[in-house]
Amino acid sequence: VPVGGYIHGGHYHSQSIESLFAHCPGLYIAYPSNSADAKGLLKTAIRMDDPIMFLEHKGLYRQSYAMSPEPDADYLVPFGKAAVRREGKDISVITYGAMVYFALNAAKKMAERGVEVEVVDLRTIVPLDKEAVLKSVKKTNRVLVLSEDTRTSGFAAELSSIIAEEAFEYLDAPIRRVTAKDLPVPYSPPLEQAVLPNEAQVLKVLEELAAY
Repeated sequence: VPVGGYIHGGHYHSQSIESLFAHCPGLYIAYPSNSADAKGLLKTAIRMDDPIMFLEHKGLYRQSYAMSPEPDADYLVPFGKAAVRREGKDISVITYGAMVYFALNAAKKMAERGVEVEVVDLRTIVPLDKEAVLKSVKKTNRVLVLSEDTRTSGFAAELSSIIAEEAFEYLDAPIRRVTAKDLPVPYSPPLEQAVLPNEAQVLKVLEELAAY
């Protein structure tokens, strides 16, 4: 299922839908951030007997930064196994899909200021690798949840709830979210940019978390 914004497709083509379908018990949801994971997750999905929604962010199509070498011909990515895209000790960013690249770019800029940001790529929404999320939060004690989904009842809210319930005593700062606004994604490029998350917003929140 092609999803995601930054392509000027309006609410018909650019709205994020992962949280809507995450509410359906028994439905697995994959959301890769790069080409190798896309193949590995898809091959795993084909071999499973369960219903699966495989989400592909349209903004990553034909992007060189989303290309990655295939580890081997029969590469498989297990569902429910997140990947740490960048190691860090000061702040965690929990994210998935195209937002991984906003997180990585912002993390590089924060590193220039002496702040090491860890970026966790979920790879699947359902099942969720809760262990990886909590491990990272307990390591850094500060967390930003980054999602292209809308803020209210979006998947970032669910992640924040899990962290608050199961890792609250490890937090040295409030859980922060960067998400899309609670609006249909507009066709107009300037309005689309105003509604969807961007790297500057991520960087600003990381700075605030580091200073808290």
